[in-house]
Amino acid sequence: MKPVETKIISGIQQIGIGVPDLANAFRWYRLNFGMDIPIFEDSGVADLMLAYTGGKSQRRHAVLAGNIQGGSAFEIWQYTSREPQAPKFTLQPGDLGLFAVRVKAHDVQISSETLKSRGVDILGEVAKDPGGNDHFFIKDPFGMIFQIVKGDHWFSKGKHQTGGACGCMIGVSDIDKARSLYSDILGYNETIYDETGVFQDLKPLNGGGEKVRRVLLTHKQERKGSLSRWLGPSRIELIQSIKRKPKKIFTDRYWGDLGFIHLCFDIHGMKLLQEECKEKGFPFTVDSSTSFDMGDASGHFSYIEDPDGTLIEFVETYKIPIVKKLGLYLNLKKRNPEKPLPNWMLKTLFLSRIKD
Repeated sequence: MKPVETKIISGIQQIGIGVPDLANAFRWYRLNFGMDIPIFEDSGVADLMLAYTGGKSQRRHAVLAGNIQGGSAFEIWQYTSREPQAPKFTLQPGDLGLFAVRVKAHDVQISSETLKSRGVDILGEVAKDPGGNDHFFIKDPFGMIFQIVKGDHWFSKGKHQTGGACGCMIGVSDIDKARSLYSDILGYNETIYDETGVFQDLKPLNGGGEKVRRVLLTHKQERKGSLSRWLGPSRIELIQSIKRKPKKIFTDRYWGDLGFIHLCFDIHGMKLLQEECKEKGFPFTVDSSTSFDMGDASGHFSYIEDPDGTLIEFVETYKIPIVKKLGLYLNLKKRNPEKPLPNWMLKTLFLSRIKD
């Protein structure tokens, strides 16, 4: 009997990061965050994203970089057919889109001291969020803001204080409306805090002294799926400006320009997810239909927009490289979609680590 198809969200697979110089960006993320496992590297044409690239196919070079300690990957992405554009204004908390990426750390204070000793641009000191959790912000050399938070899930040991990404901070115009996507469809259905005011921990940020509403969400249920052990749990913080009219972070710019270009979830059951998204008012705006091939990986991807136009990507992975040098790949279509891959199998990905 054919198994019943189910919708599974295994976690945040990766955060897309548009950069001006892929080689330098990849090196910076390796040295400072330990993102040194190139899961795939590919150059080609983004010919399915015409709605977000000015109606023209654009050439790009991308690396999907992971961390040996687990967490979501970075898809480091650079245009090669045009000069990537920076925002035309300085971003503030509450501006619409992906404002900051959460990166997990073993010890937040030690991570602050370590990054500061390396000359990283630390924005303020370690502070507490409304839930009493220590964190701090940094800015990378390309203008992106990262939030370093305490990690509570680690896949394996590594030499870096930080692991991969574990969520993000997203500006929205209406938190309650946005939760119809983030809570109802994506499963972030547990509220850690919901506070409105002026927050001391945001003051190191441009415009961080303004009144906002902040809602930190997590998922009650442990994630399932092939990559769930590596990706781990995640949190999403929605931020809504109270007195200021927020700006859209990618106003008059293309997907792939400088900044956090999408939030990508590793999923199973694309057809069921498509039906659910359409029914709840979030139809697919991009759909690779059957499959994509990114050189070392393959699968099926699609995109939706949140109520403010922030791009959410879904990837159903079919094939991942196990030992690329030997041409060995794992076919995920033949596995139980709810069952995590064994740790030893995931650790074969580490054979491609770059050691600077």
